[in-house]
Amino acid sequence: MRTTLLAAALAAAWQGILWQGSARAQQPGPAPKPAISDGVVRFGLILDMSGLYADVTGPGSAAAARMAVEDFGGKVLGAPVEVLVADHQNKPDIAAATARAWFDTDRVDAILDVAASATALAALDVARAKNKVIAFSGPGAVRLTNEACSPVSVHWAYDTYALANATAQATVKAGGTSWFFITADYAFGQELERDASAVVRANGGTVAGGVRAPINTADFSSFLLQAQASGAKVVGLANAGNDTTNAIKQAAEFGLTQGGQTLAGLLVYISDVHSLGLKATQGMFLTEGFYWDLNDETRAWSKRYFDRVGKMPNMSQAGVYSTVTHYLKAVRHAGTDETGAVMKAMRETPVDDFYARGGRIREDGRMVHDMYLFQVKKPEESTGPWDLYRLVATVPGDQAFQPLSASRCPLVRK
Repeated sequence: MRTTLLAAALAAAWQGILWQGSARAQQPGPAPKPAISDGVVRFGLILDMSGLYADVTGPGSAAAARMAVEDFGGKVLGAPVEVLVADHQNKPDIAAATARAWFDTDRVDAILDVAASATALAALDVARAKNKVIAFSGPGAVRLTNEACSPVSVHWAYDTYALANATAQATVKAGGTSWFFITADYAFGQELERDASAVVRANGGTVAGGVRAPINTADFSSFLLQAQASGAKVVGLANAGNDTTNAIKQAAEFGLTQGGQTLAGLLVYISDVHSLGLKATQGMFLTEGFYWDLNDETRAWSKRYFDRVGKMPNMSQAGVYSTVTHYLKAVRHAGTDETGAVMKAMRETPVDDFYARGGRIREDGRMVHDMYLFQVKKPEESTGPWDLYRLVATVPGDQAFQPLSASRCPLVRK
């Protein structure tokens, strides 16, 4: 009898253990974290859609981003991709407010371009605070990968160091040994003048002086008169967009080049040369990170872009396409849109597309790739409306951009 009762008790206890284990297994645990935070991969572009940089970023950059999403299939990890576009009107406070609202309210995962340097720096401060990915193809300030560098930011297309390094060096070697600068009076222009001045002096040239012009200046007459009076061989234009085209047009009216001075456009886009015409720009050296007619791949993509936009792309617009594609590849590779995982994938994966072969993102956020020194063709050398450049030299990425040894980025280990 005792043996029977003991066996029954053991059986009951074992049944209880089995029941408890089964019950625990059936209880709902914490839900697995979704791969995509809210079911949508959403990124934005904060651009100049209506001001002096609208032609070199603006609608063209927005079109390039949408092309990249379409070419990627419109989805990543099964989630749809959405593109938001805002106009910052070249005001840093609007850029910062837009970035904050997108991150806090609109559930934006990344900002993949901000046109102009002052507005980019303002948006970068917000992205750093919110721990969100931010990338730049429109602005040029080298500060973005120096004092303002961050673990969440990437500078893609070009910067003032790369522009000055190639253009100023080539101009000095061609005999332009004394310079006077007309500079846009904000972060980009000031850094471009500083970097170009350093290159001029390092190559045996001199800087006779310079003048600061407010952004979006319509009348350059007083600045051009100072440039003429300086006696400098080269008038360096440390500006961009409409400021550059207005300065070049008015320089021709003042007879600067007829008087023996040379213009050096330190940031000149293909759209600027196309608008001004070869007669006004022939012989000018300039540096770009992209040109539509470099090879079969650039020609094929640029034709598609032209069919959509009605003009050939510049380096910033092509850079946006490359950035968006690389970001979406990183999300797919990481299996999530979480910032840390995506940034890790972006840094570990080479950039290998029509824009850059063997590009890489350094610890300071600089995407290192080849840059190109061009000279604007003479009118009789051109075979069509967009056949504007002659390739002078390809500058390898490790020579084009500021070396890490000279970096002021606190993330760089020296």
